[in-house]
Amino acid sequence: MPAAHSLSGWLRLTLTPGLGPASQRQLLAAFGLPEAIYSATPAALAAVVGEPTSRLLLEHDASRAVDTALAWLAESGNTVLTLGDAAYPAALLEIPDPPVLLYVKGEAGLLSCPSIAVVGARNATPQGEANAEAFSAALSGTGLCIVSGLALGIDAAAHRGGLAGDGRTVAVIGTGADRIYPARNAALARRIAEAGAIVSEFPLGSGPLAHHFPRRNRLIAGLSRGVLVVEAAVKSGSLITARLAGDCGREVFAIPGSIHSPLSRGCHRLIRDGAKLVESANDILEELRLPEREVAPQQASSLVEGGGDEGHVLTALGHDPVDIETLVHRTSLTPEALYAILLTLELDGRVSRLPGGRLQRL
Repeated sequence: MPAAHSLSGWLRLTLTPGLGPASQRQLLAAFGLPEAIYSATPAALAAVVGEPTSRLLLEHDASRAVDTALAWLAESGNTVLTLGDAAYPAALLEIPDPPVLLYVKGEAGLLSCPSIAVVGARNATPQGEANAEAFSAALSGTGLCIVSGLALGIDAAAHRGGLAGDGRTVAVIGTGADRIYPARNAALARRIAEAGAIVSEFPLGSGPLAHHFPRRNRLIAGLSRGVLVVEAAVKSGSLITARLAGDCGREVFAIPGSIHSPLSRGCHRLIRDGAKLVESANDILEELRLPEREVAPQQASSLVEGGGDEGHVLTALGHDPVDIETLVHRTSLTPEALYAILLTLELDGRVSRLPGGRLQRL
């Protein structure tokens, strides 16, 4: 990390409202370090970014925001990385628009570890979340760091799996590093900050603005050797992450699902477009040319159906979401008898209720 006096220049550059990342990089390319930028003449600055931007750069007082960032940095576990730091993650230098500055809460060194991104739907199915957590735990167990976006659903499951293994996890967020979004993931975020890392390119205090999340997605893709999409609708931010990964030369993987599930259609489209279909963590390790370990197939573990009415109902459920009327028809049980069996299976964690009154075997 640069000394405090030089870091102040980097912070001032990135905390000047209206001076976007592209202009920041243009200035750094033209003048070198921030000290040289602020020592340049107005005419020299205007020649690079135009007269209005150069005037904004020299006249705006960012001292309060800089002081706030330096105070945050003084807290235990907080780091700021700039493009000029040796510790800046080299993988981000390969993307077209690397962030000039990163705020990191937790272990900043994880940003430079071999990583794979695991992303997917916020409104994931129980099966999708189980798959995401199982794949992530297996991949983390091989030493890969799991990168995701701290959203509900697949992202949260991926982080939980990453924390279960040696590789741990990095959360790339679309707010300032001092804010947690969504609030429901606050406890998970604390675990990640303690045993992994949370990273943001946005100034402290930044809220969850819509345009932040596509920018966050490019960092998820950029930090990783590949992106695994677990569940995604056709119009999904996860598909944006996958496209960005492909654009910067990363591998794209997808888990297939039921032809009846809207959350499988995004994955199926990716597979049609050339993504690698995966059924186990070893499929990913092989494609990335990493050593395989003994990893069981990572679709959620199948439970032994056993005999009796419970086994009969599990067989009738199959592995796709199903409504109660269809299940009555398949089992030939009365609704009352079926409800009693489903209640037992649900309490055992073998069946989950989905929106719309449907059920799914876990």
